[in-house]
Amino acid sequence: QVQLVESGGGLAQSGGSLRLSCAASGPVFSNYVMGWFRQAPGKEREFVAAISWGVGSTYYRNSVKGRFAISRDNAKKMVYLQMNSLKPEDTAVYYCARGTAIRTTASEYDAWGQGTQVTVSS
Repeated sequence: QVQLVESGGGLAQSGGSLRLSCAASGPVFSNYVMGWFRQAPGKEREFVAAISWGVGSTYYRNSVKGRFAISRDNAKKMVYLQMNSLKPEDTAVYYCARGTAIRTTASEYDAWGQGTQVTVSS
């Protein structure tokens, strides 16, 4: 059974950076798409970024393109989200998730971490 554990959240100032990490346990990590989602208070969970299992193709929501970068290390079973030029609207709980294809809908992912809080002050 896969377990996903996020870390790296915290408080950042507007324009600052944070790097989130997601550690996965369980077999065959390299065969899955890995994604990041976020959920702000009172809002639905939304897609942030995803990376494919093979050549590492990436996909981002428009509002984070050019600011966020997703990467993975299959040997270490780790996924990362480098977040630069942070904005107050990036404030949310960020979740790591596992899927079988790059999708932007949360229901397409079958395993989730517990989330890590990111707060960006203006």
